[in-house]
Amino acid sequence: MENMMGIINVDREQNFLDELTYFRCGAAVPFLGRYRLVDFILSNMVNAGIFEIALFVRNKYRSLFDHLGEGKEWNLDRKVGGLFILPPDWHDPSDVSVGDLRHFHNNIDFFHRGRAEYVLHAGSQHICNINFEKALDKHVRNNADITLIYKNVDEIQEEHQPCHRLEIENDRVTDIYSGGDNKNIYMDMFIIDKGLLMDLVNYCIAHRKDYFFGDAIMARINDFNVQGYEYKGFHGVINSIRSYYKNSMRILKKENYNSLFHEDTLILTKVKDEVPTKYHRESKVINSLVANGCSIKGKVENSIVFRQVEIEEGVEISNSIIMQRDKIGKNAVLNNVILDKEVEVSRETTLVGGKEQPFVAAKRASI
Repeated sequence: MENMMGIINVDREQNFLDELTYFRCGAAVPFLGRYRLVDFILSNMVNAGIFEIALFVRNKYRSLFDHLGEGKEWNLDRKVGGLFILPPDWHDPSDVSVGDLRHFHNNIDFFHRGRAEYVLHAGSQHICNINFEKALDKHVRNNADITLIYKNVDEIQEEHQPCHRLEIENDRVTDIYSGGDNKNIYMDMFIIDKGLLMDLVNYCIAHRKDYFFGDAIMARINDFNVQGYEYKGFHGVINSIRSYYKNSMRILKKENYNSLFHEDTLILTKVKDEVPTKYHRESKVINSLVANGCSIKGKVENSIVFRQVEIEEGVEISNSIIMQRDKIGKNAVLNNVILDKEVEVSRETTLVGGKEQPFVAAKRASI
């Protein structure tokens, strides 16, 4: 889709996952055994034929650089277009922009060089498999200035509380606000005409604004034709440790897994050529996702195990998330636990968290 370029703005997605974001930005947090949170929105864009994509990052982005590289796995290592990871320029003496407006101002050349007529702007906290081509078709068909993408949820959950809600009449967005009983959850994704985007960026900077969506769209909702596009597939919001854990466990259900991964489009990630997992004779694995390169001698149930994990004999793991290169010693018991990468759990150790508040160990911890 050469007519649309993509922006993944993770400026405000910093430390919302506590221990899991001690050493990385939220977009780089590992998810579901082999992915990072950013993989979902990036794959959705590429699946729609968007091959000119920029990430607006502020800090802790080394892990993101390492994961994405030049974008080869997403077919973004290109001579024309491709993937751009763009921190703001902190050394421009003429720059008066603040907040996430600095990204737009400091990287204005990205937009000027692009040939696309439309811009898709998104974050990384909403997990989904969405068809952006259909969203753009509706945007053009309705002669919209801006199209906001939303999910009408069955029930308001804790993770929905911080999200903006959309008031919609005949597909037109008439109001945007937070809180309340409105079930139209804004997914932090919008399509906008590139020319209008540039005009609004200049307006916000001239008026000393600092938050593009709030100051350019929410505050001026009646000045434009703002349409809504409803997404109807699997949707999860990752904005806290509790929501990260809950949505990980949700995807262990077959219907949710199929809705997210068995659509016509794939969720892509960094490829690592590893041997298959070795399940030893005494191992037992029930209703779990297990990545490559592991050695499993114990019992794993209702859990997610990342690459190269070593689980010794006598271990019992349930309702837990065990990340890459963790080592679980003999006869350890883990229930409702999240272990970040390269954690070592000593033999005979028992770690038990709650369903609503799992036990979390930071990267490289020894327990």
